[in-house]
Amino acid sequence: MNKRLLTILLLAFVIAGACAFLVFKVIGNRLGSSAPSTTRIVAAAADIKLGTVLTAQNLTTVDIAGTAPKGAILKPEAAIGRGVISDLYQGEPILENRLAPVGSGGGLASTIPDGMRAIAVKVDEVVGVAGFATPGMHVDVLASGTPPGTNNAPNSPEALAGTLVRTILQNVEVLSAGINIQKDAEGKPQQVQVVNLLVTPEQAETLTLAGSGVKIQLVLRNPLDTKTEPVVGTNMGNIFTDQNQPPVKAKTVARVQGPPKSSHVSIEIYNGSKRSEQKFSVPEAKQ
Repeated sequence: MNKRLLTILLLAFVIAGACAFLVFKVIGNRLGSSAPSTTRIVAAAADIKLGTVLTAQNLTTVDIAGTAPKGAILKPEAAIGRGVISDLYQGEPILENRLAPVGSGGGLASTIPDGMRAIAVKVDEVVGVAGFATPGMHVDVLASGTPPGTNNAPNSPEALAGTLVRTILQNVEVLSAGINIQKDAEGKPQQVQVVNLLVTPEQAETLTLAGSGVKIQLVLRNPLDTKTEPVVGTNMGNIFTDQNQPPVKAKTVARVQGPPKSSHVSIEIYNGSKRSEQKFSVPEAKQ
């Protein structure tokens, strides 16, 4: 083969290789720049129940595209030893607002926000809204009984009215229901004997006073309905009163007046053929 031709072919292969390498680098850089960046965050390795204190076995890491969500935990060490304040599910990223503060431990106490209190109310299945007062629900608290001092005054209006019922608290959150704070497969508490309510210190005092000597009833409400309005209490007497009776209208009585009476009375006197007339004044006419 001609030496000159061989040189030209070799030079062409070198130029083609250089061009191919340059194109590969340009396309690779463009593809690399277009690929989304990922962030590794801590997630739940399995379903985690409310009140659980996290260990290394409960945690795993996952890569998510883009930036990490607000409050995401990047290192497992930042979550180990902290209590879970709401249920977590497998693969779900663990956020700061789903965990109790560092050092507060687990259980029910770690789910109480600052400035609030948890108070236990002893109930039965009916009072506990038939088992539907589950954690996270909102209820109103009613108290029914007789006012103090009515036994000493049996004829007083309060005693005659009978049992009274009042709405003492509204829109109160249920922290736990039953002996166990967990729910069953249908979302109901295991046993309904005690309901823990999330209240302020003032509400805790009111509920404590109401629990001594009166019956407590929980009324389930829609969690989206957060309005609190003044509710007028009622008593046993109002229940048996016909509330549908139309109001009795006052009757107007027309007074019919007769002809005006004369102030004098005339009397005719006959003496034989003589006739005389005398007039006497009437005392009623003077009045």
